[in-house]
Amino acid sequence: MPSDQSSWLIAVPNDGDAEGLYQELSGKLETQKALSRSNLGEFKVPELKTGTLDLLITLSEELPKHDSNATSTVGKIVDTLRNLLNNDPSRLAQHTLVEEKTCDDYLLKNWKWNSGKYNTERSLRDTVDALVKLQSCERRTDSNATQEDVGTHPDGWDPQLIVIRTREHVIPESEYMETVFVAVPNLVKQWNSTYERLAGMVVPRSSKLIQADDEYSLFSVVIFTKVRQEFSNKCRENKFIIREFDFNEEEIEKQREELQMADLSEKELWTELLRLARTNFSEAFQVLVHIKVVRLFVESVLRYGLPASYTGIIVKPEPKTTKRTLDVLASHFAYLGSKSRSRDKKSGNADEDYVGEYQTLMEQEIFDYVLFEVGTRGVFHAYMLISFRSHGLCEAAMQYTILYKSRCHHRTVAMQITPAFIG
Repeated sequence: MPSDQSSWLIAVPNDGDAEGLYQELSGKLETQKALSRSNLGEFKVPELKTGTLDLLITLSEELPKHDSNATSTVGKIVDTLRNLLNNDPSRLAQHTLVEEKTCDDYLLKNWKWNSGKYNTERSLRDTVDALVKLQSCERRTDSNATQEDVGTHPDGWDPQLIVIRTREHVIPESEYMETVFVAVPNLVKQWNSTYERLAGMVVPRSSKLIQADDEYSLFSVVIFTKVRQEFSNKCRENKFIIREFDFNEEEIEKQREELQMADLSEKELWTELLRLARTNFSEAFQVLVHIKVVRLFVESVLRYGLPASYTGIIVKPEPKTTKRTLDVLASHFAYLGSKSRSRDKKSGNADEDYVGEYQTLMEQEIFDYVLFEVGTRGVFHAYMLISFRSHGLCEAAMQYTILYKSRCHHRTVAMQITPAFIG
């Protein structure tokens, strides 16, 4: 069953009254409390150049891979945004916009084919190649951006020792005593109970916590200089890490300035990465939707034939009423199934010889209409899910497709499998 976390792109033959079809379907869905009108949209499937039957068959085999790659690209960009925004869902929603609109609004509110970028007068092969090229560019751009080192800091910079800025952290210069700094990795209780016994001449109750983070706690402790080596060895045995540090006010000031510059550079780089990721998401999502629509067109031509005029419906299912929505769609478009069965009879019973182990798969996932999914809700989760399903079942679907390559009708039946699994 199609995911209720995605929007569904549906294509059916245009019988001359696309507006009437949309109004009738939306009325049924609303009457049966399956879906509100705000969760339903319509669009015109572009009348692309169909080309030859061989080309359509070839593209129907190639497009699932391009679809999977485009879905993966969007997912990786979302992952980049998630990392930049500390996995904050509300902030992520603010930056996963398409043309400054939410993914749902981009699809549901009058989606149109971008004729400026993808001229419908070009051949179908050229259109697909243009989409794939742009998708590859988005993937490379995101990959290059994520390789930038956001955490750039000056050489020798230590995030814990840099906080030792005043003499209060160290004892006055002495011939016999010194302050040692120790990084304790999540063993604070052990440190507090044992540090005085790590060497024979550790000043009692001299340990002070200077700073702590998720991994380490930095302590200072006063010892006699002559037991420095013994103390260091015992620390090493207990997985405590001695941090070398000589107090120098000039050096501290220099490091402070370098840190401020590094923080400024980091903020500038973070802002630029966020801008790039946000722009890339918008572009990559648009490419993905256009690839989905090309798949709708190709599969519709193979399934329903010419003229290549089809009506597009966009459904944003409600999780609680997904099955009811599918039931209404099945009932409303049942006439398309009768046409398909009529064509099945004309082709004879030879189809059964090719089904084999994929018979159950076909019975579960064939729809009378062409359907593909686009992840829009809970964006990151949706794209991880769709990408996983796409990679996991693409090979089986493609193997099944090969069995039917010899006949056009066989190809149309085989391609009915891929929407629910790979879309």
